Amino acid sequence: MDSQKKIVKINVGKRIALVENIPEGLNYSENAPFHLSLFQGWMNLLNMAQKSVDIVSSHWDLNHTHPSACQGQRLFEKLLQLTSQNIEIKLVSDVTADSKVLEALKLKGAEVTYMNMTAYNKGRLQSSFWIVDKQHVYIGSAGLDWQSLGQMKELGVIFYNCSCLVLDLQRIFALYSSLKFKSRVPQTWSKRLYGVYDNEKRLQLQLNETKSQAFVSNSPKLFCPKNRSFDIDAIYSVIDDAKQYVYIAVMDYLPISSTSTKRTYWPDLDGKIREALVLRSVKVRLLISFWKETDPLTFNFISSLKAICTEIANCSLKVKFFDLERENACATKEQKNHTFPKLNRNKYMVTDGAAYIGNFDWVGNDFTQNAGTGLVINQADVKTNRSIIKQLKDVFERDWYSPYAKTLQPTKQPNCSVLLKFKPPSDKSATHNTSAKEPWST
Repeated sequence: MDSQKKIVKINVGKRIALVENIPEGLNYSENAPFHLSLFQGWMNLLNMAQKSVDIVSSHWDLNHTHPSACQGQRLFEKLLQLTSQNIEIKLVSDVTADSKVLEALKLKGAEVTYMNMTAYNKGRLQSSFWIVDKQHVYIGSAGLDWQSLGQMKELGVIFYNCSCLVLDLQRIFALYSSLKFKSRVPQTWSKRLYGVYDNEKRLQLQLNETKSQAFVSNSPKLFCPKNRSFDIDAIYSVIDDAKQYVYIAVMDYLPISSTSTKRTYWPDLDGKIREALVLRSVKVRLLISFWKETDPLTFNFISSLKAICTEIANCSLKVKFFDLERENACATKEQKNHTFPKLNRNKYMVTDGAAYIGNFDWVGNDFTQNAGTGLVINQADVKTNRSIIKQLKDVFERDWYSPYAKTLQPTKQPNCSVLLKFKPPSDKSATHNTSAKEPWST
């Protein structure tokens, strides 16, 4: 770590926990690590609430007739209950959200703010975080969506009793709230919205009795007032500090920015990976979800990354695709009509000394246009089981070595491949390797 980076504010005895939603039917080995369920983690936060609950979410759909939607319904009922207990409920959503959940909570007294991301930056809101009683925090991949609690594989973290980090995250929440009724972003932000901690001035604290540093980042750059780290810069700091390995788990990997008329190469993260591989011999592992919306160009970029290590000593890149739908690939049409897709929506990176947990996939448009929040944690001792870095590494390796993670083999095609068809790129002039459409080995 750069010796010039400032460390401020010491807190002792703070607690952090990984939370996951593991869809029903996803089976790991008996010795695989498991963590607090997302539903239980969220319910614990709501049960702890005595004064306030602030939630930013990209989705607000907690009601459905699907059997796995019962947890979403229970969460909704708990939020309704809190509104009747003089607990201040503040919710932030994208203006495009048409949610009966939000309307019902608003009628019960919750304060709802709608952000017009289309007008601000031609984007959308993807942030997902909670603040409870100005003490406890959740950040992760899951929004307030019944599928996040049922069908989707999600991952996040909960901080308990961490008022200093809350103070900084509250300023992002306040930034969102300040845009209420506004159709444009102000030219200058209020000083009350400036960042408290950033990559150069990190919060130092004890997490699970482990010496740690942390800060939160934000996107897009338009939403980064003074002293607020941009998400890309936060990710750079984690990769640059890595000495041995970088493990990345995302739903989509596509270094492209798209408009309605063209697609352009977006080198920011793709280039940083190449730099780590070639110039610093850092081992890189990419775990990407395989689903019906996977862009065929993903396989071209992955092939390009793999090729860069050709005949270079100590250059190690491996890529796997995580597929939760293979079990349904041979289902009848009638069976498919009664099921919903399962998908790995994790969005994190872990190295030998740090972790980044965010709201974005590694796709150009997400970082350049959309609103999202990231969290960086550095720890000195990553070998103890109390270390959140070690826990996250164990989760990555659990998924990496599971039967759901497949190595790219473009020359082979699977049986029952009806679910493995991709939509063509929106830019018809873009070319792609047709042999990479169905990359699984059988």
